[in-house]
Amino acid sequence: MGYELYDTCGSVARSVKVALALTNGNEAVTAPSEAPCTRPAQVQAVMGEASSSICMGVATVIGTPVSILYFTFLSWEIVKHFGWTWVGAIRSNNDYGNNGMAIFTETAQQLGICLEYSLSIFRTDPPNKIQRIIEIIKLSTSKVIVAFMPFPDMDVLIHQLSLNNLTGYQWVGSEGWIIDSQIAEMDKNNILDGAIGLAIPKAHVSGMKEFIINVKPLSSMGNNMFTEFWEALFNCNFNQSNPLAENHKECTGHEDVSGLQHSFTDMSLMPVFNNLYKGVYAVAHALHSILGCNETCNSKMTLDPFTKKKWLPFFYHILQQIQKINFKTKEGDEVYFNENGDPPAKYEIINWQPTENGVADFVTVGLYDASLPADKQLSLQNKSLVWAQNSKEVPVSVCSEKCPPGTRKVLQKGKPVCCYDCIRCAEGEISNITDSTTCVRCWPEFWSNDRRDACVKKEAEFLSFEEIMGALLTAASLFGTCMTAVVSFIFFRYRKTPIVRANNSELSFLLLFSLILCFLCSLTFIGRPSEWSCMLRHTAFGITFVLCISCVLGKTMVVLMAFRASLPGSNVMKWFGPTQQRLSVLAFTLIQVVICILWLTISPPFPFKNFKEIKDKIILECALGSTVGFWAVLGYIGLLASFCFILAFLARKLPDNFNEAKFITFSMLIFCAVWITFIPAYVSSPGKFSVAVEIFAILASSFGLLICIFIPKCYIILLNPEKNTKKNMMGKVASKTI
Repeated sequence: MGYELYDTCGSVARSVKVALALTNGNEAVTAPSEAPCTRPAQVQAVMGEASSSICMGVATVIGTPVSILYFTFLSWEIVKHFGWTWVGAIRSNNDYGNNGMAIFTETAQQLGICLEYSLSIFRTDPPNKIQRIIEIIKLSTSKVIVAFMPFPDMDVLIHQLSLNNLTGYQWVGSEGWIIDSQIAEMDKNNILDGAIGLAIPKAHVSGMKEFIINVKPLSSMGNNMFTEFWEALFNCNFNQSNPLAENHKECTGHEDVSGLQHSFTDMSLMPVFNNLYKGVYAVAHALHSILGCNETCNSKMTLDPFTKKKWLPFFYHILQQIQKINFKTKEGDEVYFNENGDPPAKYEIINWQPTENGVADFVTVGLYDASLPADKQLSLQNKSLVWAQNSKEVPVSVCSEKCPPGTRKVLQKGKPVCCYDCIRCAEGEISNITDSTTCVRCWPEFWSNDRRDACVKKEAEFLSFEEIMGALLTAASLFGTCMTAVVSFIFFRYRKTPIVRANNSELSFLLLFSLILCFLCSLTFIGRPSEWSCMLRHTAFGITFVLCISCVLGKTMVVLMAFRASLPGSNVMKWFGPTQQRLSVLAFTLIQVVICILWLTISPPFPFKNFKEIKDKIILECALGSTVGFWAVLGYIGLLASFCFILAFLARKLPDNFNEAKFITFSMLIFCAVWITFIPAYVSSPGKFSVAVEIFAILASSFGLLICIFIPKCYIILLNPEKNTKKNMMGKVASKTI
């Protein structure tokens, strides 16, 4: 393979001129001792320059770039790795800086990284423009600066930064300046100490050093570059090249390069050689494939840069073959290209660490290798890193601190997405990750804890036997049951006495039995609601109370009928004797039984978890099922109670020594008052308190009936037995009749 070597001198115009010369169909050739002639151009590929601007100029001329471009921009990977979300950016105002910053900005947005500022600089900018950049940096709050620029522009910037003594910033550099020793020497104020960035990996190219050492300028006198290089390397001059030079020794051309300590002989300082080496071999492999080389090549085949189709350059054929190659160098590096024609990126992570002589040392602290799996591409030795101002702690550069679990981010108006406030999650909502953008509502059976970072199961609330209120109501129910049982025993013991036999003792015993059931049915309202308890509590309550009121109503009617029967010529008692009394009680009770059966058949009560009444608790209650059924049961009880109250009120002044109608009137008055006040109290009471209100109404009305109707009789039976006579019981009635 032959080559043409050009120095673009950093000039885009010069690179375009060279590219035009390379792509011409013919070129002039002057051979020694021969006349000038022309021959077809044999340049099949261009090994590109390090500068993006120059490469793009060459690519524009060629039409299709086949240059091996070996720089990519991976600084954002470092920024992401250390959690810096609020950074400043400075770039060169050329293709290198602008394109690099464009890639960085696009990727940063995807990763949630915000740029506080993005400034451009060029080495020929006037001082006032550079000073404005300095002022913006001074006013910024970000502590990390990403710089995409080659060393000439960085040279200008670092000079101005030194004049303003802008220290304390963490710099992230591109390969354009991160290993430039001249900038390190210029940084007298140690502004860039702790800088971190990407550099082309150091690599050993077999035979490279030996080749450099064996270079002899006198054997290459046709090229002035060797002569100039030799003079600069040994600080000498050849008389024939510079006869006017003074204060320089004469170059012999036989100086010993191997014994020279110079950066040029240190191959590790020029890793770009390795990329050029691999690039040349990539082109060679592509040509090898095109020429069909096996043991020999088709030496007669002419490689014209243009095929018969003038619009299809031969460059395309090389590009297609380069994309297919896959080989290993002698050093073991694998060379291949992806579908975009890019080689896998491989960079060393360089850290500027201060030394005793004041000049930063370039220390390799990690590696980026795109050929590895995604989770292993970036490896860093965090313990060996030194940060700005010689700190061992990773600097923090964020617009807002991270929102802890239990909060969510709310963007600040008019600011980038990295600037936000942390708002505590509302009740019933949580966020269990850092920097959450939303709070998640807990499931209905769960509630947020105090820190709002976890959902905890809601406490189930119901009226239980263990709690104080449930225990007191249970005690009251059992006390009422026992009290009714004692009264029943007294009445049974003195069942033949006039006061017990009056007004149908059978109804009295049935009333006492129904009161026992009323007291006991209140216990069904206490405890965890179940399907059976929900159906039992309301139906048992409704039926037992109707039985109770029916007995009271029967006793009231007996009082009225008894008074009518005592009048001359009255025969009314034969129409309301014991049989009719039993049938009336049975009939009134059967109506309630039918209502309850319909209720249980159509839409019965059922256990229900109420999540709305109390936000942080589950109220276990019995849903009514059919509200019509519930109010029908209560309404029927209320109708009987009202009718009984009216009859008792009418009979309250009947003339006898012991008028039971007065006590029935008092008992019905208490009963109605309790249940009238029950309705608003029941509706307005939350959770288990509504159940307690209902139990209280049952107990209060039951105690009212027991005390008002039976306690006065027990008082006479036990303490005033002299009044427990038929004569005393009928005294007023007899006198009234006479």
